[in-house]
Amino acid sequence: MAESTGLMESLKRMAGTLLVILQTRLELLSNEMEEERLRIGQMLLYGSVALLFFGLSIVILTAFFVVLFWDSHRLLVLGGFTALYFVAGLLAWSALRRVAREKSKLFSDSLAELADDRNWLAPRP
Repeated sequence: MAESTGLMESLKRMAGTLLVILQTRLELLSNEMEEERLRIGQMLLYGSVALLFFGLSIVILTAFFVVLFWDSHRLLVLGGFTALYFVAGLLAWSALRRVAREKSKLFSDSLAELADDRNWLAPRP
């Protein structure tokens, strides 16, 4: 009877250890999700502020050049700035598509830890 009690205690300890490992991995996953959420929030905030001020400076610069060349080449200046903004928009769109196609690194640490756990728990020959 003592042998079966020892076996049951050993199984309980092993199950407890596995639950602790699972809890640790879930906490790591949760931390990674929170870090990614904060990073994306910061990127959106800083990106929005940067776009606001870049947009304002572009509008003011365009108005400056149109007023500067009002008497001689105002249509040429407006056409040139329109072409410039269109090309810049195409380049930004291309960069956005490239970034969107890249694989996300979200959960990479968790997956690596789970792979280590699986290797550690695998039977040895």
